[in-house]
Amino acid sequence: MTPDEAMVIAEGKGLDLVEIAPTAVPPVCRIVDYGKFLYDEKKKAAEARKKQKQIVVKEIKLRPKIEEHDFQVKKRHIEEFLSEGDKVKITVRFRGREIVHPEMAQKLLQRIATEVVQKGKIERAPSMEARTMVMLLTPIKKS
Repeated sequence: MTPDEAMVIAEGKGLDLVEIAPTAVPPVCRIVDYGKFLYDEKKKAAEARKKQKQIVVKEIKLRPKIEEHDFQVKKRHIEEFLSEGDKVKITVRFRGREIVHPEMAQKLLQRIATEVVQKGKIERAPSMEARTMVMLLTPIKKS
């Protein structure tokens, strides 16, 4: 029907003519109470936002020469973060002459990756950034 006929019908019912799909051919309109229509759209948007999961990146800082107990504590924290669904950025910071032995940090990061393989996988492989080596782990999706 023509827009004029639709406007007459809408005014007769005391409602509004709302264009739903302006890009469709022909454009789609609906006769509704515009205030209620806006309220329902806002509620749908709020419900969609509520169901979204915010991605959080947690950071764990290590040193190349780390004792076994300290390593186990850090590993437990990493597993905890991954099980909560957060990404984990593992940073190995070099101080002084430690920078000449990047293989120590590489070995440390590989050990972490193999020990938490059930909970997470490597998203970004270990790489050097200035005086730090960084690796990013992401949680494995629960099926």
